[in-house]
Amino acid sequence: MARIAIVSKPQKEEMSRLLPELIAWLRARGYDPLLDEESARYTSDARAVPRAELPQHAPELVIVLGGDGTLLSVGRIFASVGTPLLSVNLGTLGFLTEVRLSELYETLEGWCHDCHLIEKRAMLRAELWRNGQKHSEYDALNDIVVTKGEIARMGDFAVELDGNTVAQFRADGVIVSTPTGSTAYNLAANGPILTPNVDAMVATPICPHLLTLRPIVVRGDALLTVRAEGIPNLALLTVDGQRAVELCVGDDIRCHKSPYTVNLVRLKEGGFFEALRTKLSWGER
Repeated sequence: MARIAIVSKPQKEEMSRLLPELIAWLRARGYDPLLDEESARYTSDARAVPRAELPQHAPELVIVLGGDGTLLSVGRIFASVGTPLLSVNLGTLGFLTEVRLSELYETLEGWCHDCHLIEKRAMLRAELWRNGQKHSEYDALNDIVVTKGEIARMGDFAVELDGNTVAQFRADGVIVSTPTGSTAYNLAANGPILTPNVDAMVATPICPHLLTLRPIVVRGDALLTVRAEGIPNLALLTVDGQRAVELCVGDDIRCHKSPYTVNLVRLKEGGFFEALRTKLSWGER
């Protein structure tokens, strides 16, 4: 029996009604539902395992019930195995989670009958190098952000492209974004919007103390290095806004394309521009 995993956003009252209904719908069509532990809080109708262990059970599809933050978390977990994600918006903005709750079963019917598209979203890999050695590495769907600490003083940062100096400047930090993440923190910091299929990365300074310093778009196979050269207290490396790692002065953050992609289930093309218009008011007069 084919297995389908279900992952839910916490503290959503509608889950108590939605999950038993969804589980029954899947079983009626010959699927074996598998829940993460968060979903299991709302129903005991299906087996539950820790979210990080879900890829080990080889589901054919993951239904993500939540917002963009839930999708980012699940995307990183399943990226290495390439399992398609069907994301249903139960959050506020829901820019990545394009499927409305009212469209859930219509979209699932499309999946069951192979009437769907798989949209591949590139990921970014950040390697943290300390004292000339690789300390750790992280994959992100949206962005890697290097920022100064909590005190309202700027830090000193440097950016290199393929080993060549791009800029040295004072700022609150630097965002290195994928095309998917270009509509997130990058956009709020006045960075450019990239369509999801563009093979590129964006480096965007956060509140730089230079009128001439602007975001830069580089090719997707480039190596972008961000260095925290001087910080007032604490510097942080943040992955998709969900995981934070403390940095030391002189640490190198080497960013390049990840070997993994996140695969999103879509019923139709063109959803990116519809989301720009309806959720970000893009192009309105």
